[in-house]
Order: sequence, then structure tokens, then C-alpha cells
Amino acid sequence: MNKIIMGTLLMATVISADIKVSDVEATYGAGVKIEAVKGLQQGINLGLANTTGNTETFNLNGKYTLGYSTEGYASKTLNIAFNLSAFLTKNNDVIDNEEYSSNLGLEQYIGDNDWLAYTNVSWLRNTFRNFDNKLLIGAGVGKELFNDTKQTLTAKVGIAYNIEQYTNNQADHKFTSLTEYVEYNNKLNKTSLLYVKCGASQNFDNFSDYELLAVAGFNFVVAENMNVTIEEEIRYDEIPPVGFDKTDTKSIVRIGYTF
Repeated sequence: MNKIIMGTLLMATVISADIKVSDVEATYGAGVKIEAVKGLQQGINLGLANTTGNTETFNLNGKYTLGYSTEGYASKTLNIAFNLSAFLTKNNDVIDNEEYSSNLGLEQYIGDNDWLAYTNVSWLRNTFRNFDNKLLIGAGVGKELFNDTKQTLTAKVGIAYNIEQYTNNQADHKFTSLTEYVEYNNKLNKTSLLYVKCGASQNFDNFSDYELLAVAGFNFVVAENMNVTIEEEIRYDEIPPVGFDKTDTKSIVRIGYTF
């Protein structure tokens, strides 16, 4: 019998109208989603996730989110985001999946409101993917390429310094990478949103050493301040830690409450 333990998904932060964040945003795009929202915003999300790849588990997961947007340089919008999350699952009293991550991101609009600059720090620990510590420190620029009030397309590009420490005897890996992030949103109607987010990272020393992360999802409002999200996530690492799979997936269904 599976015993599923909901991890301590402690604090996750993002600036967003419906409070949603994914690994792809945090790692490749400063973890900040741009919305015309000022001040404090919070949310609670509970859901189910099925993972494949290096772990084959079915998880109960939860998340608390907190966001804040304010006025920054030259009276332009400044978004600040921080998140800290953790989850684990047990099968017959044996831990078969465990992950902890945190991200800090700042995003400052520059020039007209279509351009922005960002910086971010992200950390991950997942021994089931052989990562004792995975640290990324990055910075870059972005631009909203298209916005017709219904559909938006945003792109970001930057440079990051990476440190990867492994749980086995594999030597630490330190390198500088090029990072890219693209996000597409389509407001299907007043209560539903379709989105696709893609991020990539290439090692400057060896461009055949790259990783990709893509998320596609559908979010819809079911009641005042309540929404449901259905999401699929695919992560690909061309040169994974020795002895581990290249591809991991997550299928997630969650209910969110914002306040």
C-alpha cells in the first residue's frame, strides 16, 4: 500500500494574477510572471502529481505562494519573487522521491514597458536525480514580443553560472551557460487560460551539454478566488549525472485559492 506524504511545500513566491509558478519560470526567467498587479497577493494550491523518469511515483503536493510588486527604478515596475518548496513520497515506509528547491528573482522594467532586466538565484536538491546541490546564478534581459490583450508572447535571454554537486562519486561540475525562456499565454475567455512555457540552458564550454524544460497547462476559474490547473511538464538533460535517465515528466492537477 502506498503511503504518500505531502511535503512541506513552504514558501513560493511569484507575481501573477492567478498565482502560479513552475520550475521553468524560476530557472530560466527569474521566477517572475509579469502582471499588472500591485501590492501583496497570496495563494494556496493542493493537487496530485504523477512523475516518470528517474522516479515513478504518485504524489500529493501542496504549495503556498506570496507575491509583491512595487515601483522601482525610474518609477517603473519592480517585481520581486522568492520561493522555497519541498515534497517527498513513501512507498511501504521507504522514501522513493524527495526534492527541495528555492528561487529568488528580481525583475525591473526598463525603457518603455516592453523591456525588462532580471536576475535570479535558484537551488535544487534531489538525490533521486543524483543532485546533492544544484545552484544557478543568472541575469539577463527580456521583452514582451506580442500582446493583443488576449494573447501574449514574452522572451528572455541571459547568462548563468552553474554549480552541480552530486550524491555519488562524480566530480563537481561548474560552468557558465546561456539561458533562454519563452512564454505564450492565451486567454480563451474570462475564466480560462492556456499557457506554454519553454526554457533552455547550454554550457558555453560544450554546447552539446544542454537541458530543456517545457510546461503546457490549462487554468480555469471555478469560483471566486478559486481555480483549477491541469499541467504537463517535461525535463530533458542531454548529459545527465552518470547512471541517470535523460528525461523526467510530471503530470499535475491542482486546485488553487488566492487571497
